[in-house]
Amino acid sequence: MKITKRRIVIGLIVLALAVGIWRALAAKRAQQLAATDAAQLQAQLELSNNDVFTAEIREITQGLAVSGTVKALNYAVIKARVAGELKEITVREGDSVAAGQVLARIDPVEYQRRFEQAQEQASAAKSQMEIAQRQWDTNKALVDQGFISKTALDNSLASFQGAVASHKAAIAGADVARKSLDDSVLRAPFSGVIAVRAAQLGERVGIDAKVLELVDLRQLEVEAPLSPSDSLDVKIGQTAQLQIEDRTELVSARVSRMSPSAQAGSRSVLVYLALDKPAGLRHGLFAKGTLGLVNSQVMAVPLTSVRTDHPSPYVQVVEKVGEELRVRHQTVELGIRGNDASGKDAQEWVAVKGLATGSIVLKGQVGAMREGMVVRFTNTKPAAPSPSAAVATPANTASR
Repeated sequence: MKITKRRIVIGLIVLALAVGIWRALAAKRAQQLAATDAAQLQAQLELSNNDVFTAEIREITQGLAVSGTVKALNYAVIKARVAGELKEITVREGDSVAAGQVLARIDPVEYQRRFEQAQEQASAAKSQMEIAQRQWDTNKALVDQGFISKTALDNSLASFQGAVASHKAAIAGADVARKSLDDSVLRAPFSGVIAVRAAQLGERVGIDAKVLELVDLRQLEVEAPLSPSDSLDVKIGQTAQLQIEDRTELVSARVSRMSPSAQAGSRSVLVYLALDKPAGLRHGLFAKGTLGLVNSQVMAVPLTSVRTDHPSPYVQVVEKVGEELRVRHQTVELGIRGNDASGKDAQEWVAVKGLATGSIVLKGQVGAMREGMVVRFTNTKPAAPSPSAAVATPANTASR
């Protein structure tokens, strides 16, 4: 009897322990399910229509990368041609001027006096020339009458010729003095905009001292250095799409001229690209872009959308699985790179194979996402392709 009672007690204890363990496991499982549901809800990422784009056949320009500085076709550094105090300066940076307009004046007093002195010297030389001429005319008549010798006539002729030369020299000196007086006034050589004012009113400037800089913004070009090998494929008239500084809008340009020789130090060849629409641009800005050589019709995506953290490059696409939208990693084969031929998008594009036409591709700004992650769109959801969509491998068509 004692053994039976002991067995019953032990059985009840074991049963109570089993029930407690079962209840603990059930509670833990319920907690895990709740945590899993919360993680799944948390794993859903909200996207906007600006985070994706639709893959399609696109025309891209495969060309030569160029960069350079925007320069005005007409550019002048206006320097002082005579020394003196700057008495007047009528313009500042940004002022528009017309060709021939007076921009500055250097104190003309000294040059005015020198011009007057030269004029008086020319007048005195003219008087001496007239006296010498009358003496020669008189001696010539006396020689004909036999009153003076031929030697005296020759001496008077030499004096007259010397007086004529002195008069011409005095006139030339007066012209030089007049030019110095005229050079005290600085005028615009062409119509344009003042870029730099390097001297101030009352400042004494020397000869060849920079006073102003003038640019004509109506005609701008980009001076781009190319390597000797790249320059061999560039021809006059080829077009380019350039990005000026950080502007998103691309500017069209064409090759207007090329340097006939390579630079002595860098061995680069300068190519000049004339801008089609220079309005709003400035002298000295930095430009970069692509000099188009070949246009191709290809399946292309932005280069920033291609990820390389896997053994093979891939893009992140959104596709419909049942009633949900999930992320899938689509492996692609990369092809040529270039810019959008339409000029509407400044980013670099790359041709891909293995991506279906109409696929919804995540942009590079979204970052890396786990495959299979559920996503939803905050705005109107774009049409996602079916999981069984055919993979597009269009043949590249190039046109020069």
